[in-house]
Amino acid sequence: MSDNSDRMKIVIWYAAWATVCAAVAGVVVSLVHTWFFSYTPTPSARVGTLIEGIETALALAAGQGAVILVTGSLLAQFGRGLQGTVLLGLLLGLFDFVMYFLQMAIPRLELGWVPDIAILVGVTILITLLGARSAGTTTSAA
Repeated sequence: MSDNSDRMKIVIWYAAWATVCAAVAGVVVSLVHTWFFSYTPTPSARVGTLIEGIETALALAAGQGAVILVTGSLLAQFGRGLQGTVLLGLLLGLFDFVMYFLQMAIPRLELGWVPDIAILVGVTILITLLGARSAGTTTSAA
């Protein structure tokens, strides 16, 4: 019972950390998009574009955190823990940054909301599974 509780604590902290990493990546791309890639004729339009981008980035990051909670809890129920969660969160943030930046810089890479969300969900699950270890080899959260 205690082992499962410890595994879930790691999952929760990892989900929070990965959400922060994904949010930072999205906010940075929102700033770059607003200042360098979007046409904003007035300061209020610039602020509106920036706020909309940040809202979208935070919503996507929260969704990725939820995917991590579900994936991690399933792993914990099967007796598997997570290792390297700090690096996993950074990897998720890096992936998000690269994906968002490429879609911003090369608009033809933008596939639409459904494929983009499917990619984010799939990569989030994959990155989480990269850190999965059997209960006998799980020793720390980082």
